[in-house]
Amino acid sequence: MKSIIVITTFLIAIGILLIPYSGFSQIENQRGIAEFTPATAKLDNYKALYIINSSDERRVKGALKNIGNALNDPRLKGKLQIELVVFGDGVEIFKRGSLYEETLSDLKSKGVALVQCENTLKERKIDKSELYPFISYVPTGNGEIILRHYEGWAIIHP
Repeated sequence: MKSIIVITTFLIAIGILLIPYSGFSQIENQRGIAEFTPATAKLDNYKALYIINSSDERRVKGALKNIGNALNDPRLKGKLQIELVVFGDGVEIFKRGSLYEETLSDLKSKGVALVQCENTLKERKIDKSELYPFISYVPTGNGEIILRHYEGWAIIHP
């Protein structure tokens, strides 16, 4: 009988020790609702690839704003590498005289890589001289997405 009590006590103690690893570790408030704990930046470096393949002004402005928000997140300050890859109709934002020159120039100055798909240029017969001089190029936008994915980058398509 004594050994059963010892074993039971031991198993209860083990169970209590394992609770934080079981998914039941969130603290509940007085109403029984689990409290939210935001993510923390535990790594030294984070990488995000943003995708724009639309020229819709609302979508483009939203995507560019998302990039700015990520750059200004205090948890990611100094730890975030961002690339913006553009293809398809998105090429319009990189054309000289677009509405986005100031925003793009600002993002570039903050270290954001602004990258255009050469395949889109070829298909649409657009010369690189028609785009801002601070743009970089990749053979295909989809190839860039695939490669970055397998390098562990977060892929964001707002």
